[in-house]
Amino acid sequence: MVRTISIYVYAGILILGTLYQLFKFKRKITSQSPMVTDEELFSVPNKVAKKIIHITGSEIEVKGQEKLPEGAVLFVSNHQGIFDILAMLGFLGKPVGFIAKKEIEKFPIVRSWMKLIHCVFIDRADRRQSVKAIHQGIQNLKDGHSMVIFPEGTRGQGREIQHFKPGSFNLGIKAKVPIVPVSIDGTYPIFEEKNGRIQSSKIYMTIHDPIFPETYAAMKSAELAACVQKIVEEGMPNAAERNNTDIQDHTEEVHV
Repeated sequence: MVRTISIYVYAGILILGTLYQLFKFKRKITSQSPMVTDEELFSVPNKVAKKIIHITGSEIEVKGQEKLPEGAVLFVSNHQGIFDILAMLGFLGKPVGFIAKKEIEKFPIVRSWMKLIHCVFIDRADRRQSVKAIHQGIQNLKDGHSMVIFPEGTRGQGREIQHFKPGSFNLGIKAKVPIVPVSIDGTYPIFEEKNGRIQSSKIYMTIHDPIFPETYAAMKSAELAACVQKIVEEGMPNAAERNNTDIQDHTEEVHV
């Protein structure tokens, strides 16, 4: 427990330490100075995310960064835990914003940084606000800012991947940007497994081949969601082992 508290304190100090840079960027954006790039804005959350993951004792293995296309993309990932966000901020290899729960707006400094990197807050209990947030996400993509969505709608329990909701794919479809599936595994044990008691874990992140608009243009959103979910599931580290077990179980059932 002492280790967990020290990590929380360390993370808090890191976030507080970004205040000067936060104010500096805000002044630049509101002044007549040259435009601030996404890369500049993203550099601070990127460093903080890497440091927090490091202090937990966790390691991360990333595959597929070379597949990232130029320009804005919609990243679509499974969602194991809160450290998915930190892993993507630190190691995805591209500045990104998130479609995030409205509850995160309760944290002042975090909220400000998220707004600067083009995150969109969504209140799923308010349909009108949700529609407005989705439209903002579409506009962000059209303006050249990459976004991340977790189409399960909530964090999973362990490694189980829940049904991908087709509606969330409208961001990519309407913005006409490449959709990049991402498989992430190993974040659940860091925070959620012990109900907030931090422990180290090995994180695996696999970035898959982009699906370009000309490929998914003829697909319905439900079909696209099912396609992306299959790619994400097959990219999980234990997918081959799980598939072999399924085949063996099926063979045994047929034999009996």
